[in-house]
Amino acid sequence: MMTFSEGLVSLNKIRVFARHGVLDQERLTGGEFVVSVVVKTDFSKALLTDAVDDTVNYAALLEIVKAEMAIPSRLLEHVAGRIASKVCESFPSVSELWVEIEKVSPPLKAACRSASVKIHVKNI
Repeated sequence: MMTFSEGLVSLNKIRVFARHGVLDQERLTGGEFVVSVVVKTDFSKALLTDAVDDTVNYAALLEIVKAEMAIPSRLLEHVAGRIASKVCESFPSVSELWVEIEKVSPPLKAACRSASVKIHVKNI
């Protein structure tokens, strides 16, 4: 006998141009960012119905990421928090989510491929 439970919906390594950074110049010129989002949600209904309305639509997740990444911020933590809040608001079935944002080639005095933040949120 099979029992249905939660599953994960993931968007991996979305590449976007955005204007985030502590330095004014970073927000003026912008740069490349890579975003990944993983949400934990109940799949039991979608497994039976084959209906996109019964799961977390990853196309809608992408629109949330694009919209929030378009708003300049100093801190990646702030952007990740906004993405998480919007996902929880848009999809009440999400029980947990992870958001990771990488800044490609951050302005540091060292060779560094990227700097990133990753948050984990429980939707209570």
